[in-house]
Amino acid sequence: MTADEANTPDARATPIAPLPDHRDVNMPWWQELWRRHTHITTPLRERGLPCDIEFGLSAYIVRVTLPDDSYLIISPPQEPPSERPPGDPEGWIATREHPDDQSLFEVLYDSAPSDNPGATERPEARHGGSAQPLIEAINHRLAQLDLLPHPVPPHGSPHVHPLQPMRRPPAREAPGTPDRGPVYAYGDALRDLTDRLNGAQSHANAAALLHQILEPTDGLLTQLGEFFEAAGEKAKEAEEDDGFDLSYDLADAAAEIRSLQEVLHVAEDRMRALTPPVPAPQQPSTPARPPAQARHTR
Repeated sequence: MTADEANTPDARATPIAPLPDHRDVNMPWWQELWRRHTHITTPLRERGLPCDIEFGLSAYIVRVTLPDDSYLIISPPQEPPSERPPGDPEGWIATREHPDDQSLFEVLYDSAPSDNPGATERPEARHGGSAQPLIEAINHRLAQLDLLPHPVPPHGSPHVHPLQPMRRPPAREAPGTPDRGPVYAYGDALRDLTDRLNGAQSHANAAALLHQILEPTDGLLTQLGEFFEAAGEKAKEAEEDDGFDLSYDLADAAAEIRSLQEVLHVAEDRMRALTPPVPAPQQPSTPARPPAQARHTR
């Protein structure tokens, strides 16, 4: 994993918070944990809030540093521990804490299911492990406390750009199978996106198309990484040596894609910040000289 490439004023109008600065950042196990939590960390880092992944009582948590030296702990259920994989719990608990002032402790959000049948659940329990209500609740509370370095835009995330529905290109059949050849609908859809990028009228429009690829939760790169990871698990089901070898190759491909996503996570904003070149002033054209009149001879 590389450090953020564009945490400079000329690269972003509102710089994303940097990655943590410790040796674990370069470890594959930590990078995998970070990837599994990008749907939590990326929206908060876009608000200017530094995030890190740590181990809590029984599961990994997200620690968010706030401007007043307090911090947020965003975690799955710890007691009893969650049995779900990191980053995909049955619910989230977000608390604000301060190392020196215990009076600042508060629960901002709690969607974890209660293990007490008679207990009254908080309203957000209906959201379960969904990240969007969690982020919205955190944004709302931190805005009330004036603890957001980059305020939330009035109409939501700056990365949500309405796009015209992508037209579905005509299906193409593979050579040699004229009757029922395979349809490359996904490749055709990406080719259509590339055509739209080539024809974009502004860098803002180009950035909106990049968003379709780089969005950390539903973007194409994220889904492509998930696809190769699933393909690796499918290869293991054969329980053959070549199946396991293939699963390792596919897992490596998934890791490369996720590494690429981390490198390019600011590309959308960098594209949007570009300024089109100013056209050079046109030089006034010199009128053509009329042809010389031929002399008449007597």
